[in-house]
Amino acid sequence: MSASRHRITGDQWRRARLIWDYSRMGHTLVPADVAIGLGSHDLGVATACADLYHSGLFPVLVFTGGNSPTTRARFPRGEAVHYREHALELAVPDAAILVEPHAENTGQNIRLSRDLLAATGILPETVLLVSKPYMERRSFATARKLWPEAVIQCASEGLELDAYVESIGDGKLVLDMIVGDLQRVIEYPKLGYAIAQDVPGRVHAAFESLVRDGFTSRLIP
Repeated sequence: MSASRHRITGDQWRRARLIWDYSRMGHTLVPADVAIGLGSHDLGVATACADLYHSGLFPVLVFTGGNSPTTRARFPRGEAVHYREHALELAVPDAAILVEPHAENTGQNIRLSRDLLAATGILPETVLLVSKPYMERRSFATARKLWPEAVIQCASEGLELDAYVESIGDGKLVLDMIVGDLQRVIEYPKLGYAIAQDVPGRVHAAFESLVRDGFTSRLIP
């Protein structure tokens, strides 16, 4: 067992993997009018955007995200700004990138990116959302609520849970984030923030078990 997992039992790891697999949409990607890289603590989102751009899946890329308490130290100039810089290092041309530097949550990521695109004369019919792996389903549900006229696809780095934990370096933190994201998938439709998603019973049970075990730092009240 790696150092990043040493506080996590085998059962907890199995339950986390159930949620991880559920959270990924498994879309077969086809060319889109634009892609939107959703800001977060994870620079891997920008890496995935660059890889997908170079594969020819879209001509225009929006990076969206300001700052939050969890990203301010890592990305002091803002999530979208640092994402852009990383994409430029990976040979994405500057002319292909738009930056939305104000969004503070996923709903704002979607709305403000749509507004920025419209202001530049781009009214996409197909949108590829690029996020952290465990955030794909919540991103999809949010975009389908706020941008129902667009066809939404989701993508992320092609990492399995073990490799993702290694890339972040903190297994407890990753499981906390996975649990928190699923809670939002469950609760946000009731608040009008997203469309409802069917959560299989075994996934819901895994969520409740991990909450009881204390993976709670990213839960909403």
